[in-house]
Amino acid sequence: MNTTRPTRLYFLRHGEVEVPYQRVFGGRLDIGLSAEGLRQAEELAASLQGIHFAGVYASPMKRVQQTLAPLLASNGYRPVWLDGLREVDFGQWTGHTWEEVRERFARSAFDWLTELDRGGIPGAETVPEFRQRVAGCLEEIRVRHRGETVVVACHGGVVRMALAHLLDLPLPKMAHFEIDYASLTVVDDRPHRTEVQLLNFAPWRGRP
Repeated sequence: MNTTRPTRLYFLRHGEVEVPYQRVFGGRLDIGLSAEGLRQAEELAASLQGIHFAGVYASPMKRVQQTLAPLLASNGYRPVWLDGLREVDFGQWTGHTWEEVRERFARSAFDWLTELDRGGIPGAETVPEFRQRVAGCLEEIRVRHRGETVVVACHGGVVRMALAHLLDLPLPKMAHFEIDYASLTVVDDRPHRTEVQLLNFAPWRGRP
């Protein structure tokens, strides 16, 4: 453990989900990847070759497991599955498309971070609950891996909450940051400062 270097966190979002669940608030639904998502996962793993990770921490949900599979197969990492890295619970919005949310709940899906923050999604996980569980995972990683490089494989909502926590910003501000399928966001975490080194890099995006 090197305490003079930052803890470098590689946040990986899962790949594209199965077609019926695209533009749907999946949340706690245990969805698999589409064929495109599986290809994205392969390209994501290839982009990480040559980087040594001291640890791999991940949501246990199926879409994250499938995204991690190529990286684990090529490097033999043994992931730590953390329930605290599961996607946020969207309550009554779960399973509804963006259009259905507008029609049934008179809300814009584009404003989901704001609606979640103000308690505007019926039955959803509260932001303090969401923040507490994600922060708990980050603290566990900090304690175990200070000064090392770690993968955190999870979901778009969890990446945004992690950034909000590390940067000490309100969750709705994270609407300014796109977090694509199978993307990398890299953060250097120090005791008194956090720096974003890479945001939303999707190695598959330039594919013809």
